[in-house]
Amino acid sequence: MTTQTESNCVNCPVHNAAHLKKLGVNMSDYDYLVALAGNPNTGKSTVFNSLTGLKQHTGNWPGKTVTRAEGGFEYDNSKFKIIDLPGTYSLLSTSKDEEVARNFILFGQPDVTVIVVDATRLERNLNLTLQVLEITDNAVLCLNLMDEAERNNVEVDARTLSKMLGIPVVPTSARTKEGIDNLLRSIKEVATGEYVCKPRKVKKMNRKYQRAVDTLVEDLNKNFTNLKNPRWIAMRLLEGDQSIINALEDGSLTAETEKTISENNKFVENR
Repeated sequence: MTTQTESNCVNCPVHNAAHLKKLGVNMSDYDYLVALAGNPNTGKSTVFNSLTGLKQHTGNWPGKTVTRAEGGFEYDNSKFKIIDLPGTYSLLSTSKDEEVARNFILFGQPDVTVIVVDATRLERNLNLTLQVLEITDNAVLCLNLMDEAERNNVEVDARTLSKMLGIPVVPTSARTKEGIDNLLRSIKEVATGEYVCKPRKVKKMNRKYQRAVDTLVEDLNKNFTNLKNPRWIAMRLLEGDQSIINALEDGSLTAETEKTISENNKFVENR
């Protein structure tokens, strides 16, 4: 029989940390690729540091003056490479940071995208979350800063939120490592397919709009065989996203797929 003391030990951060092995920056050999996304000031960097420690590498994204950080960790006999995306409020590509984050999720094909949100400002953070879920099905919501939420008497029903979003929702307080082991478990389950995400997609009530999206998706699939996430791209075209329009016209949107995948395995150092 497990005693109360033993149970507390199993759940404490020190015990949980034993499941995590922080790897070096040479991650040419890894099993799964993880993207870390989130608004600024959500504790995203603290989550990243909790997973990689000081064994990480920073530099610039190729061709951009935007900082890139990557590292690796091993959990449950699997190796994970993690890319810390720029903190953004949106993926609409109105800035270099947003363009980098969007393109990596869209073309980099991460096995899991972890979205870090501030539990005290959840409504504000869900805008980015829903945009990410339009691009990828494989995501985990890291409900961070739960310690601050508790201090401010903010309650979040993680189980109900998970059902609403269709992805795992994991409460954490990254500064104290609380919840990190549960986050690791969810990342592994989504990466391996043990947890099948069924994310909530933005649904338009206007039937005319939906027909337009469906027609565009059909045309995109016919004309761009390697195009990823055609539904999201169709929605951006209908919104008049000039960067997407230009990229389709000059062919750079499809070329970006191979480019970004290649960049996953070749980090351009900024030394």
